Amino acid sequence: MLSRLATYTLFGIEARPVEVEVDISPGAIPKVILVGLAEAAVKESIHRIERALVNSGYGRPSDRVVINLSPADLPKDAASLDLPIALGFLISDGQIEIEPGRKVVYVGELALDGSLRPVKGVLSMALAARDSGQTHIVVPAANAMEAAVVEGIDVIAVGTLAEAVGFLTGLLPLDPVIFSWDSARRSFGVYDIDYVDVKGQEMAKRAVMVAAAGCHHLLMIGSPGTGKTLLSQRLCTILPELEPEESLETTRIYSAVAQLEPGQPLLLRRPFRAPHHTISEAGLVGGGSIPQPGEISLSHNGVLFLDELPEFNRRTLEVLRQPLEDQHVTISRAMGSVTFPANVMLVAAMNPCPCGFRGDPKRNCSCAPLAIERYLSRISGPLLDRIDIHIEVPPVPFRELSDKSEGTSSETMREAVVGARKRQNARFKKESVRVNGKMKPPQIRRFCRLESDAEGLLKHAMEEMGLSARAHDKILRISRTIADLADSEEISSVHLTEAINYRTLDRNYWQQ
Repeated sequence: MLSRLATYTLFGIEARPVEVEVDISPGAIPKVILVGLAEAAVKESIHRIERALVNSGYGRPSDRVVINLSPADLPKDAASLDLPIALGFLISDGQIEIEPGRKVVYVGELALDGSLRPVKGVLSMALAARDSGQTHIVVPAANAMEAAVVEGIDVIAVGTLAEAVGFLTGLLPLDPVIFSWDSARRSFGVYDIDYVDVKGQEMAKRAVMVAAAGCHHLLMIGSPGTGKTLLSQRLCTILPELEPEESLETTRIYSAVAQLEPGQPLLLRRPFRAPHHTISEAGLVGGGSIPQPGEISLSHNGVLFLDELPEFNRRTLEVLRQPLEDQHVTISRAMGSVTFPANVMLVAAMNPCPCGFRGDPKRNCSCAPLAIERYLSRISGPLLDRIDIHIEVPPVPFRELSDKSEGTSSETMREAVVGARKRQNARFKKESVRVNGKMKPPQIRRFCRLESDAEGLLKHAMEEMGLSARAHDKILRISRTIADLADSEEISSVHLTEAINYRTLDRNYWQQ
Protein backbone atom coordinates (compact mmCIF):
# COMPACT_ATOMS: atom_id res chain seq x y z
CA MET A 1 0.00 0.00 0.00
CA LEU A 2 1.25 3.49 -0.90
CA SER A 3 1.00 6.60 1.30
CA ARG A 4 2.01 10.20 0.67
CA LEU A 5 2.64 12.94 3.24
CA ALA A 6 3.89 16.49 2.88
CA THR A 7 6.84 17.94 4.79
CA TYR A 8 9.76 20.35 4.32
CA THR A 9 13.53 20.33 4.50
CA LEU A 10 15.93 23.24 4.86
CA PHE A 11 18.36 24.41 2.21
CA GLY A 12 20.20 27.34 3.75
CA ILE A 13 17.38 29.20 5.48
CA GLU A 14 14.80 28.36 2.81
CA ALA A 15 12.24 25.60 3.38
CA ARG A 16 11.93 23.35 0.35
CA PRO A 17 8.84 21.10 -0.04
CA VAL A 18 9.37 17.35 0.20
CA GLU A 19 6.84 14.60 -0.48
CA VAL A 20 7.39 11.48 1.62
CA GLU A 21 6.15 8.36 -0.22
CA VAL A 22 6.10 5.06 1.64
CA ASP A 23 5.25 1.80 -0.14
CA ILE A 24 5.04 -1.59 1.59
CA SER A 25 5.14 -4.76 -0.51
CA PRO A 26 3.60 -7.78 1.31
CA GLY A 27 5.38 -11.08 0.87
CA ALA A 28 8.70 -9.57 -0.20
CA ILE A 29 12.00 -9.96 1.60
CA PRO A 30 11.90 -7.72 4.72
CA LYS A 31 14.04 -4.69 4.01
CA VAL A 32 13.85 -0.89 4.20
CA ILE A 33 15.03 0.96 1.10
CA LEU A 34 15.47 4.74 1.31
CA VAL A 35 15.87 6.75 -1.92
CA GLY A 36 15.80 10.45 -2.77
CA LEU A 37 19.26 11.92 -2.01
CA ALA A 38 18.98 11.39 1.74
CA GLU A 39 22.02 12.46 3.74
CA ALA A 40 23.43 10.65 6.77
CA ALA A 41 21.02 12.21 9.29
CA VAL A 42 18.03 10.87 7.35
CA LYS A 43 19.52 7.43 6.63
CA GLU A 44 20.31 6.87 10.29
CA SER A 45 16.77 7.79 11.29
CA ILE A 46 15.22 4.52 10.07
CA HIS A 47 16.34 2.52 13.13
CA ARG A 48 15.18 5.32 15.42
CA ILE A 49 11.77 5.45 13.72
CA GLU A 50 11.27 1.69 13.99
CA ARG A 51 11.98 1.68 17.73
CA ALA A 52 9.75 4.72 18.24
CA LEU A 53 6.89 2.85 16.53
CA VAL A 54 7.32 -0.22 18.72
CA ASN A 55 7.73 1.77 21.94
CA SER A 56 4.58 3.75 21.10
CA GLY A 57 2.52 0.56 20.85
CA TYR A 58 2.48 0.16 17.05
CA GLY A 59 3.81 -2.68 14.94
CA ARG A 60 7.00 -2.45 12.90
CA PRO A 61 6.48 -3.37 9.21
CA SER A 62 7.86 -6.84 8.50
CA ASP A 63 7.74 -6.57 4.70
CA ARG A 64 9.80 -4.69 2.16
CA VAL A 65 9.44 -0.92 2.64
CA VAL A 66 10.46 1.60 -0.01
CA ILE A 67 10.68 5.22 1.11
CA ASN A 68 10.98 7.86 -1.59
CA LEU A 69 11.81 11.46 -0.74
CA SER A 70 10.80 13.69 -3.62
CA PRO A 71 12.20 15.71 -5.36
CA ALA A 72 15.05 13.27 -5.87
CA ASP A 73 17.68 15.91 -6.74
CA LEU A 74 17.26 17.95 -3.53
CA PRO A 75 19.68 17.06 -0.70
CA LYS A 76 17.83 16.19 2.50
CA ASP A 77 19.75 16.41 5.75
CA ALA A 78 17.26 16.87 8.58
CA ALA A 79 15.79 14.82 11.40
CA SER A 80 12.51 16.70 10.83
CA LEU A 81 11.54 13.98 8.33
CA ASP A 82 11.14 11.39 11.14
CA LEU A 83 7.49 12.12 11.85
CA PRO A 84 6.15 11.96 8.26
CA ILE A 85 8.15 8.77 7.59
CA ALA A 86 6.76 7.12 10.74
CA LEU A 87 3.20 8.10 9.84
CA GLY A 88 3.78 6.81 6.33
CA PHE A 89 4.83 3.44 7.79
CA LEU A 90 1.58 3.20 9.77
CA ILE A 91 -0.69 4.24 6.88
CA SER A 92 0.96 1.94 4.34
CA ASP A 93 0.92 -0.97 6.80
CA GLY A 94 -2.83 -0.50 7.33
CA GLN A 95 -2.47 0.21 11.05
CA ILE A 96 -4.26 3.57 10.80
CA GLU A 97 -6.62 5.31 8.39
CA ILE A 98 -6.23 9.02 7.68
CA GLU A 99 -8.99 11.59 7.83
CA PRO A 100 -9.41 12.80 4.22
CA GLY A 101 -9.75 16.35 2.98
CA ARG A 102 -7.15 18.21 5.04
CA LYS A 103 -3.95 19.73 3.68
CA VAL A 104 -1.51 18.98 6.48
CA VAL A 105 2.28 19.24 6.76
CA TYR A 106 4.13 17.07 9.29
CA VAL A 107 7.46 18.02 10.85
CA GLY A 108 9.31 16.51 13.79
CA GLU A 109 12.20 14.43 15.12
CA LEU A 110 11.36 11.25 17.03
CA ALA A 111 13.01 9.99 20.18
CA LEU A 112 13.21 6.25 20.82
CA ASP A 113 10.26 6.43 23.20
CA GLY A 114 8.05 8.09 20.57
CA SER A 115 8.24 11.61 21.96
CA LEU A 116 8.87 14.50 19.59
CA ARG A 117 11.96 16.69 19.81
CA PRO A 118 12.30 20.24 18.43
CA VAL A 119 13.80 20.76 14.98
CA LYS A 120 15.49 23.59 13.12
CA GLY A 121 13.82 25.97 10.70
CA VAL A 122 10.19 25.53 11.76
CA LEU A 123 9.43 29.20 11.08
CA SER A 124 10.60 28.92 7.47
CA MET A 125 8.59 25.72 7.07
CA ALA A 126 5.42 27.32 8.42
CA LEU A 127 5.84 30.28 6.06
CA ALA A 128 6.40 27.99 3.08
CA ALA A 129 3.44 25.78 4.02
CA ARG A 130 1.11 28.76 4.26
CA ASP A 131 2.30 30.17 0.94
CA SER A 132 1.74 26.80 -0.78
CA GLY A 133 -1.89 26.61 0.37
CA GLN A 134 -1.58 24.15 3.26
CA THR A 135 -4.12 24.61 6.04
CA HIS A 136 -2.36 22.87 8.99
CA ILE A 137 1.20 22.18 10.10
CA VAL A 138 1.88 19.60 12.82
CA VAL A 139 5.06 20.39 14.78
CA PRO A 140 6.73 19.34 18.06
CA ALA A 141 5.27 21.14 21.08
CA ALA A 142 8.61 22.89 21.70
CA ASN A 143 8.41 24.50 18.22
CA ALA A 144 4.70 25.32 18.27
CA MET A 145 4.88 28.95 19.41
CA GLU A 146 7.61 29.67 16.87
CA ALA A 147 5.44 28.35 14.03
CA ALA A 148 2.33 30.09 15.40
CA VAL A 149 3.94 33.45 14.62
CA VAL A 150 2.86 32.82 11.01
CA GLU A 151 -0.68 33.95 10.32
CA GLY A 152 -2.92 32.10 7.87
CA ILE A 153 -2.09 28.52 8.87
CA ASP A 154 -3.23 26.45 11.88
CA VAL A 155 -0.31 25.21 13.99
CA ILE A 156 -0.94 21.92 15.81
CA ALA A 157 1.39 21.10 18.69
CA VAL A 158 2.03 17.42 19.44
CA GLY A 159 4.28 15.93 22.10
CA THR A 160 4.34 12.30 20.96
CA LEU A 161 3.89 10.11 17.91
CA ALA A 162 0.59 8.85 19.38
CA GLU A 163 -0.80 12.42 19.50
CA ALA A 164 0.21 12.98 15.88
CA VAL A 165 -1.58 9.74 14.92
CA GLY A 166 -4.67 10.85 16.84
CA PHE A 167 -4.78 14.15 14.94
CA LEU A 168 -4.09 12.45 11.60
CA THR A 169 -6.97 10.02 12.07
CA GLY A 170 -9.34 12.62 13.48
CA LEU A 171 -9.71 10.77 16.80
CA LEU A 172 -7.88 13.45 18.79
CA PRO A 173 -9.09 16.98 18.00
CA LEU A 174 -6.40 19.52 18.85
CA ASP A 175 -6.84 23.29 18.91
CA PRO A 176 -4.38 25.50 17.00
CA VAL A 177 -1.72 27.30 19.02
CA ILE A 178 -2.29 31.07 19.36
CA PHE A 179 0.58 33.59 19.35
CA SER A 180 0.35 37.00 21.02
CA TRP A 181 2.66 39.76 19.78
CA ASP A 182 2.00 41.93 22.83
CA SER A 183 2.88 39.16 25.26
CA ALA A 184 6.04 38.31 23.29
CA ARG A 185 7.16 41.95 23.27
CA ARG A 186 6.77 42.17 27.04
CA SER A 187 8.76 38.98 27.53
CA PHE A 188 11.45 39.24 24.86
CA GLY A 189 11.51 42.83 23.59
CA VAL A 190 13.00 44.61 26.63
CA TYR A 191 16.70 45.48 26.99
CA ASP A 192 18.48 45.13 30.32
CA ILE A 193 21.30 47.54 29.42
CA ASP A 194 21.25 51.31 28.93
CA TYR A 195 23.55 54.14 27.91
CA VAL A 196 23.25 55.63 31.41
CA ASP A 197 25.71 52.87 32.36
CA VAL A 198 28.40 54.63 30.31
CA LYS A 199 30.08 57.36 32.35
CA GLY A 200 31.23 60.37 30.35
CA GLN A 201 31.87 59.93 26.62
CA GLU A 202 29.00 62.26 25.69
CA MET A 203 30.72 63.16 22.41
CA ALA A 204 31.09 59.48 21.57
CA LYS A 205 27.43 58.93 22.45
CA ARG A 206 26.52 61.71 20.04
CA ALA A 207 28.50 60.02 17.26
CA VAL A 208 26.83 56.68 18.05
CA MET A 209 23.41 58.35 17.89
CA VAL A 210 24.23 59.86 14.49
CA ALA A 211 25.40 56.47 13.25
CA ALA A 212 22.20 54.81 14.50
CA ALA A 213 19.95 57.51 13.02
CA GLY A 214 21.32 57.04 9.50
CA CYS A 215 22.54 53.40 9.73
CA HIS A 216 26.13 54.54 9.15
CA HIS A 217 29.02 52.14 9.73
CA LEU A 218 31.17 53.27 12.68
CA LEU A 219 34.82 52.88 13.71
CA MET A 220 35.94 53.79 17.24
CA ILE A 221 39.63 54.27 18.01
CA GLY A 222 40.91 54.56 21.54
CA SER A 223 43.10 53.17 24.30
CA PRO A 224 42.01 50.08 26.25
CA GLY A 225 39.33 50.76 28.86
CA THR A 226 37.88 53.93 27.33
CA GLY A 227 34.42 52.40 26.82
CA LYS A 228 34.40 51.34 23.17
CA THR A 229 32.82 47.97 23.91
CA LEU A 230 30.24 49.43 26.31
CA LEU A 231 29.21 51.98 23.68
CA SER A 232 28.88 49.29 21.03
CA GLN A 233 26.94 46.79 23.14
CA ARG A 234 24.24 49.37 23.87
CA LEU A 235 23.77 50.55 20.29
CA CYS A 236 20.81 48.22 19.68
CA THR A 237 18.94 49.88 22.57
CA ILE A 238 18.60 53.12 20.60
CA LEU A 239 17.66 51.62 17.24
CA PRO A 240 13.96 51.57 16.27
CA GLU A 241 11.98 48.51 17.32
CA LEU A 242 11.97 45.62 14.89
CA GLU A 243 8.99 45.74 12.57
CA PRO A 244 7.04 42.44 12.32
CA GLU A 245 8.47 41.76 8.86
CA GLU A 246 12.03 42.46 10.05
CA SER A 247 11.47 40.26 13.09
CA LEU A 248 10.33 37.36 10.91
CA GLU A 249 13.29 37.79 8.54
CA THR A 250 15.80 37.72 11.38
CA THR A 251 14.10 34.91 13.30
CA ARG A 252 14.15 32.70 10.19
CA ILE A 253 17.95 32.86 10.21
CA TYR A 254 18.26 32.01 13.91
CA SER A 255 15.67 29.25 13.60
CA ALA A 256 17.56 27.67 10.69
CA VAL A 257 20.74 27.36 12.78
CA ALA A 258 18.93 26.49 16.04
CA GLN A 259 20.12 29.59 17.88
CA LEU A 260 16.81 30.76 19.30
CA GLU A 261 16.81 30.82 23.10
CA PRO A 262 14.70 28.06 24.74
CA GLY A 263 11.10 29.23 24.99
CA GLN A 264 11.68 32.21 22.71
CA PRO A 265 9.51 31.98 19.59
CA LEU A 266 10.62 35.20 17.94
CA LEU A 267 13.45 37.74 17.95
CA LEU A 268 12.06 41.07 19.11
CA ARG A 269 15.37 42.73 19.98
CA ARG A 270 17.81 43.67 17.28
CA PRO A 271 20.66 41.16 17.14
CA PHE A 272 24.11 42.12 18.37
CA ARG A 273 26.90 39.82 17.25
CA ALA A 274 30.52 40.14 18.38
CA PRO A 275 32.61 37.36 16.79
CA HIS A 276 36.16 36.73 18.06
CA HIS A 277 39.00 37.91 15.84
CA THR A 278 40.05 34.28 15.18
CA ILE A 279 36.86 33.66 13.17
CA SER A 280 37.22 32.13 9.70
CA GLU A 281 35.84 33.48 6.43
CA ALA A 282 33.07 30.86 6.41
CA GLY A 283 32.20 31.70 10.00
CA LEU A 284 31.87 35.37 9.14
CA VAL A 285 29.95 35.27 5.84
CA GLY A 286 28.65 31.69 5.79
CA GLY A 287 29.58 28.46 4.06
CA GLY A 288 29.54 24.67 4.26
CA SER A 289 28.64 21.90 1.82
CA ILE A 290 25.00 22.76 2.50
CA PRO A 291 25.46 26.51 3.04
CA GLN A 292 24.80 27.90 6.50
CA PRO A 293 24.58 31.60 7.41
CA GLY A 294 27.56 33.30 9.05
CA GLU A 295 27.87 36.06 11.62
CA ILE A 296 27.05 38.82 9.14
CA SER A 297 23.68 37.19 8.38
CA LEU A 298 23.05 36.48 12.05
CA SER A 299 23.46 40.27 12.50
CA HIS A 300 20.74 40.98 9.90
CA ASN A 301 18.68 44.04 10.95
CA GLY A 302 21.10 44.55 13.83
CA VAL A 303 24.72 45.27 14.71
CA LEU A 304 27.90 43.38 13.78
CA PHE A 305 30.62 44.40 16.23
CA LEU A 306 34.26 43.67 15.37
CA ASP A 307 36.43 44.38 18.39
CA GLU A 308 40.21 44.65 17.94
CA LEU A 309 39.69 45.14 14.21
CA PRO A 310 43.36 44.88 13.12
CA GLU A 311 43.65 41.49 14.85
CA PHE A 312 41.21 39.93 12.37
CA ASN A 313 42.75 38.08 9.46
CA ARG A 314 42.97 40.57 6.59
CA ARG A 315 41.55 38.08 4.08
CA THR A 316 38.61 37.48 6.43
CA LEU A 317 37.89 41.20 6.63
CA GLU A 318 38.04 41.58 2.86
CA VAL A 319 35.13 39.17 2.36
CA LEU A 320 32.95 41.70 4.20
CA ARG A 321 33.29 44.33 1.52
CA GLN A 322 30.70 43.04 -0.94
CA PRO A 323 28.05 42.07 1.67
CA LEU A 324 28.29 45.54 3.22
CA GLU A 325 27.56 47.07 -0.19
CA ASP A 326 24.95 44.58 -1.45
CA GLN A 327 23.27 43.81 1.92
CA HIS A 328 23.17 40.11 1.11
CA VAL A 329 25.54 37.13 0.78
CA THR A 330 25.34 34.60 -2.06
CA ILE A 331 27.10 31.26 -1.57
CA SER A 332 27.35 28.90 -4.55
CA ARG A 333 27.83 25.16 -4.22
CA ALA A 334 27.49 22.20 -6.57
CA MET A 335 23.95 21.58 -5.30
CA GLY A 336 22.88 25.18 -5.95
CA SER A 337 23.20 28.75 -4.72
CA VAL A 338 21.85 30.19 -1.49
CA THR A 339 21.37 33.88 -0.71
CA PHE A 340 21.37 35.06 2.90
CA PRO A 341 20.25 38.55 3.93
CA ALA A 342 22.95 40.78 5.46
CA ASN A 343 21.51 44.22 6.12
CA VAL A 344 23.75 45.11 9.04
CA MET A 345 25.24 48.10 10.78
CA LEU A 346 28.98 47.50 11.15
CA VAL A 347 30.61 48.82 14.33
CA ALA A 348 34.35 48.28 14.78
CA ALA A 349 36.77 49.16 17.56
CA MET A 350 40.55 49.24 17.66
CA ASN A 351 43.52 50.54 19.57
CA PRO A 352 45.57 53.35 17.98
CA CYS A 353 48.72 51.19 18.08
CA PRO A 354 49.85 47.70 19.22
CA CYS A 355 50.40 48.76 22.83
CA GLY A 356 47.21 50.81 22.81
CA PHE A 357 48.53 54.04 24.32
CA ARG A 358 49.39 56.17 21.31
CA GLY A 359 48.02 59.66 22.00
CA ASP A 360 47.13 58.83 25.62
CA PRO A 361 47.84 61.91 27.82
CA LYS A 362 48.85 59.84 30.87
CA ARG A 363 50.74 56.85 29.46
CA ASN A 364 53.55 56.69 26.95
CA CYS A 365 53.42 54.66 23.76
CA SER A 366 56.24 52.11 23.50
CA CYS A 367 55.64 51.18 19.84
CA ALA A 368 58.19 51.82 17.11
CA PRO A 369 56.92 53.76 14.07
CA LEU A 370 57.34 50.69 11.86
CA ALA A 371 55.28 48.57 14.27
CA ILE A 372 52.50 51.19 14.28
CA GLU A 373 52.51 51.36 10.49
CA ARG A 374 52.37 47.57 10.21
CA TYR A 375 49.53 47.41 12.76
CA LEU A 376 47.38 50.01 11.01
CA SER A 377 48.04 48.58 7.55
CA ARG A 378 46.16 45.43 8.51
CA ILE A 379 42.97 47.31 7.63
CA SER A 380 42.71 47.82 3.89
CA GLY A 381 41.78 51.16 2.37
CA PRO A 382 38.71 49.77 0.54
CA LEU A 383 37.27 48.40 3.79
CA LEU A 384 38.01 51.62 5.65
CA ASP A 385 36.29 53.58 2.88
CA ARG A 386 33.09 51.66 3.60
CA ILE A 387 33.03 52.92 7.19
CA ASP A 388 31.28 56.28 7.32
CA ILE A 389 32.17 57.57 10.78
CA HIS A 390 35.60 57.44 12.44
CA ILE A 391 35.81 58.77 15.99
CA GLU A 392 38.38 58.85 18.76
CA VAL A 393 37.25 57.64 22.16
CA PRO A 394 39.49 59.35 24.74
CA PRO A 395 40.13 58.16 28.32
CA VAL A 396 37.44 59.22 30.80
CA PRO A 397 38.64 61.67 33.49
CA PHE A 398 38.11 60.72 37.14
CA ARG A 399 35.69 63.61 37.71
CA GLU A 400 33.34 62.15 35.09
CA LEU A 401 33.68 58.60 36.43
CA SER A 402 32.83 59.77 39.96
CA ASP A 403 30.01 62.07 38.85
CA LYS A 404 26.74 60.91 40.45
CA SER A 405 24.51 62.49 37.80
CA GLU A 406 23.23 60.31 35.00
CA GLY A 407 24.36 60.87 31.44
CA THR A 408 22.25 60.60 28.32
CA SER A 409 19.92 57.61 28.49
CA SER A 410 19.02 55.13 25.76
CA GLU A 411 15.42 56.30 25.83
CA THR A 412 16.40 59.91 25.07
CA MET A 413 18.74 58.83 22.29
CA ARG A 414 16.16 56.43 20.84
CA GLU A 415 13.53 59.15 20.60
CA ALA A 416 15.90 61.27 18.51
CA VAL A 417 16.88 58.28 16.34
CA VAL A 418 13.27 57.23 15.73
CA GLY A 419 12.34 60.81 14.78
CA ALA A 420 15.20 60.99 12.27
CA ARG A 421 14.27 57.57 10.83
CA LYS A 422 10.66 58.70 10.32
CA ARG A 423 11.86 61.70 8.31
CA GLN A 424 14.03 59.40 6.20
CA ASN A 425 11.15 56.97 5.61
CA ALA A 426 9.01 59.85 4.37
CA ARG A 427 11.81 61.16 2.15
CA PHE A 428 12.66 57.79 0.60
CA LYS A 429 9.06 56.66 0.21
CA LYS A 430 9.50 56.21 -3.54
CA GLU A 431 13.20 55.26 -3.47
CA SER A 432 15.01 51.93 -3.26
CA VAL A 433 16.79 52.97 -0.04
CA ARG A 434 15.31 53.60 3.40
CA VAL A 435 18.14 55.24 5.37
CA ASN A 436 20.71 57.94 4.68
CA GLY A 437 23.65 55.57 5.10
CA LYS A 438 22.55 53.57 2.04
CA MET A 439 22.05 56.54 -0.31
CA LYS A 440 23.51 56.20 -3.79
CA PRO A 441 24.86 59.17 -5.82
CA PRO A 442 21.45 59.97 -7.40
CA GLN A 443 19.83 60.26 -3.97
CA ILE A 444 22.78 62.25 -2.61
CA ARG A 445 22.39 64.83 -5.41
CA ARG A 446 18.65 65.04 -4.87
CA PHE A 447 18.37 65.09 -1.09
CA CYS A 448 21.65 66.55 0.21
CA ARG A 449 21.11 70.21 -0.59
CA LEU A 450 23.65 72.51 1.05
CA GLU A 451 23.18 76.09 2.13
CA SER A 452 25.52 78.54 0.36
CA ASP A 453 27.99 78.91 3.25
CA ALA A 454 28.08 75.14 3.70
CA GLU A 455 29.20 74.62 0.09
CA GLY A 456 32.25 76.82 0.62
CA LEU A 457 33.07 74.99 3.84
CA LEU A 458 32.91 71.58 2.11
CA LYS A 459 35.17 72.78 -0.70
CA HIS A 460 37.74 74.06 1.79
CA ALA A 461 37.65 70.79 3.75
CA MET A 462 38.15 68.70 0.62
CA GLU A 463 41.20 70.76 -0.42
CA GLU A 464 42.79 70.95 3.02
CA MET A 465 42.23 67.34 4.08
CA GLY A 466 42.77 65.77 0.66
CA LEU A 467 39.58 63.75 0.92
CA SER A 468 38.48 61.37 -1.84
CA ALA A 469 35.25 61.51 -3.81
CA ARG A 470 33.94 58.62 -1.69
CA ALA A 471 34.71 60.61 1.48
CA HIS A 472 32.90 63.60 -0.05
CA ASP A 473 29.74 61.52 -0.47
CA LYS A 474 30.03 60.10 3.02
CA ILE A 475 30.28 63.57 4.53
CA LEU A 476 27.10 64.54 2.70
CA ARG A 477 25.30 61.40 3.93
CA ILE A 478 26.36 62.07 7.52
CA SER A 479 25.39 65.74 7.20
CA ARG A 480 21.95 64.71 5.97
CA THR A 481 21.51 62.53 9.07
CA ILE A 482 22.66 65.29 11.42
CA ALA A 483 20.19 67.67 9.76
CA ASP A 484 17.43 65.08 10.20
CA LEU A 485 18.24 64.87 13.91
CA ALA A 486 17.86 68.65 14.02
CA ASP A 487 14.59 68.44 12.00
CA SER A 488 16.11 70.58 9.24
CA GLU A 489 15.42 70.13 5.53
CA GLU A 490 18.51 72.10 4.50
CA ILE A 491 22.07 71.14 5.47
CA SER A 492 23.74 74.09 7.17
CA SER A 493 27.40 74.73 7.93
CA VAL A 494 26.80 73.56 11.52
CA HIS A 495 25.62 70.16 10.32
CA LEU A 496 28.46 69.94 7.81
CA THR A 497 31.11 70.88 10.37
CA GLU A 498 30.03 68.07 12.69
CA ALA A 499 30.07 65.61 9.79
CA ILE A 500 33.59 66.68 8.78
CA ASN A 501 34.76 66.14 12.36
CA TYR A 502 33.68 62.53 12.02
CA ARG A 503 36.12 62.16 9.10
CA THR A 504 39.22 63.75 10.64
CA LEU A 505 40.52 60.25 11.37
CA ASP A 506 40.74 59.54 7.65
CA ARG A 507 44.00 59.03 5.76
CA ASN A 508 45.84 61.85 7.56
CA TYR A 509 45.38 60.05 10.88
CA TRP A 510 47.23 56.96 9.72
CA GLN A 511 50.15 59.13 8.65
CA GLN A 512 50.56 60.94 11.99
